[in-house]
Amino acid sequence: MNHDDQVLDDPVGRSLRGRHARFARRLGRAAAYLPEAATFSAVSADPDAAEWADLAGLIGPGELADMFSCPATPPPDWEPVFSLEGRQMIWPGTARSDGSPAETETETETETETETETETETETEAETETGAGVVELGAESVAEMLDLVARTRPGPFWPRTHELGTYLGIRDNGRLVAMAGERLRPPGWTEISAVCTASEARGRGHAARLVGALVARIVARGERPFLHVAEANTGAIALYERLGFTTRKQVTFRGFRIP
Repeated sequence: MNHDDQVLDDPVGRSLRGRHARFARRLGRAAAYLPEAATFSAVSADPDAAEWADLAGLIGPGELADMFSCPATPPPDWEPVFSLEGRQMIWPGTARSDGSPAETETETETETETETETETETETEAETETGAGVVELGAESVAEMLDLVARTRPGPFWPRTHELGTYLGIRDNGRLVAMAGERLRPPGWTEISAVCTASEARGRGHAARLVGALVARIVARGERPFLHVAEANTGAIALYERLGFTTRKQVTFRGFRIP
């Protein structure tokens, strides 16, 4: 498996040209996710005016071009909507047979939300127990997943986001109280995303348990995990570092209104 980390400089574009091609919409050299799966758009490393025009035509006037971590500068008449400093972190370790990262220390729950957070490829139709109280979430859990996201705000999550990869959850008396899943899939890598815990269930190690389970799955299929987190979210960064993640680079998440 190719673990070249240069593909992480364009995680959206490389995902849309590869394992997420079925979720892509395209015009010319511009690409974007289907809006019910993700809001992210992609252009080349050095887009010209024609490519920006393609992206504008693809998304439409008045709509949001969510450029994720792409550093390219859009035309001057594109209105800035948001800009958020963050970091991209990668996990270089190995997983233990119990499904937790080898570097994991004492699990301490922390808030992991980011406002713009910034797969296995078959959709699970029924929840499956995966050990340690962790269940695999499928289409039947979308309403609960959207409700948890609305309450915890971990970043963008839409009705078909769960189709981008495997999503795991933890229930308390039948109610979904924590989840995390797989999102971007550039070659050789899988992004861990939507890590969130309901306020009443924090302090129980749920986030560490879910991330550890995802790490084990990703490593088992010969890939490496990575993730994105807002720079201001120091609690989440500390948790990820305890789990063995290291910072690869600083990024800026940006969105623009198309005229």
